[in-house]
Amino acid sequence: DGSRGQVLAGEPPMLEAALDGAFQTLLEWADDFRDIGVRANADTPADAQTARNFAAEGIGLCRTEHMFFEGDRLGVMREMIFAEESDDRKEVLDRLLPMQRADFQALFEIMEGKNVCVRLFDPPLHEFLPSDKAGMRDLAEQVALPLPDVIERIDALAEYNPMLGMRGVRLGIAIPEIYDMQTRAIFEALVAVGRKGISINVEIMIPLVSAMREVELQKARINGVANAVRAKSKADFTYRLGVMVETPRAALRAQDIVEHAEFLSFGTNDLTQMTYGLSRDDAGRFMSSYVQQGVYVEDPFHTLDIEGVGELISIGAARGRLGRSDVVLSLCGEHGGDRSAIAFCRAQQFDYISCSPFRVPVARLTAAQLALADKVSP
Repeated sequence: DGSRGQVLAGEPPMLEAALDGAFQTLLEWADDFRDIGVRANADTPADAQTARNFAAEGIGLCRTEHMFFEGDRLGVMREMIFAEESDDRKEVLDRLLPMQRADFQALFEIMEGKNVCVRLFDPPLHEFLPSDKAGMRDLAEQVALPLPDVIERIDALAEYNPMLGMRGVRLGIAIPEIYDMQTRAIFEALVAVGRKGISINVEIMIPLVSAMREVELQKARINGVANAVRAKSKADFTYRLGVMVETPRAALRAQDIVEHAEFLSFGTNDLTQMTYGLSRDDAGRFMSSYVQQGVYVEDPFHTLDIEGVGELISIGAARGRLGRSDVVLSLCGEHGGDRSAIAFCRAQQFDYISCSPFRVPVARLTAAQLALADKVSP
């Protein structure tokens, strides 16, 4: 207990934080004054419920790959990776389809009446494969292949720099069956909740884009899946398609990209990494020295770099608006709940920021304080 200077033996009883009347009243006042939306990053029904409890305006980033690491799904994903032909991949992914559909349906029911932005599969495939011999032996047994063949396949998927390799939209183009399954699950979940009288505004976000043609190809394929689900279900639905701006080139070419995208959401984690040429996973080895000696004012992965990364975001936002005057702009990286990032997004006239569910109340309050400060400043 830091307040009392005590170390407690055992596990003290815990109480859920009370969302009492005073708390709610303060946040309602904040909502009256803030001029930017606040959504939550939520990957699971539990996250979505927390976001709902804190009155987030929706989900600004749902990272679907987290769903693949649960239970038996990891094994199915590994089977898909080892499938050689498109039809074999489809057959394996058909087993994941009902699981993904149930995931999305649960999210949509919790977020009834709100916006849910679903980011399609992003990580490199090697993250789903074992790296130890025991795990490889188990995998060889699962996929009914000799151990040397499994090791060879795992080695073939290894990349020198996987965060700059085959991930995000690149996987969607090279192995389109993954995105086909995910979008079908989204649309079928949309139909299912619609039949329960639940309305939801679904947005599908393509990750790691760097060229307009990537978006054009994915848009055609996603529209095809949507039409197939409409025909089969005899139900109509709408959705919006957008892009996660995580590469400098996407920011620079935003005017072209919005020809096929209705919204741009700036993912500042990867955008910071690529702008600095700095690995987020390795930066900790020297970052404290850099900050102590004034090379960087703060760790750019903790506090948004307004001068560098911020300038790229400004360029991307301006060029996006040139290409589509009604483009929806947002920021959904880890920086989303920081005061300086919220101030920056307000100055850029972004539509919303998205942050951790537990940071939503502070983000709502911060946005209101910034709006009030503008009104009272001379």
